[in-house]
Amino acid sequence: MADTPPRKAFALRLDPAVFAAVERLAAAELRSANAEIEVLLREALKARGIAAERTRPARRGRPPMEN
Repeated sequence: MADTPPRKAFALRLDPAVFAAVERLAAAELRSANAEIEVLLREALKARGIAAERTRPARRGRPPMEN
């Protein structure tokens, strides 16, 4: 996991009505509100022609044995 950059955490202030709409959409898509916001941001960036490459997920499981 050391090769994967940590996720960026920051405070996001939203209008309560906007957040409620995001929560409803997230529930319908079986996602968390945080994941839904990320999906919406990626869609908006793509619509504007801005590429936001996904970072590689952390490798899971036992590390390979060294010889």
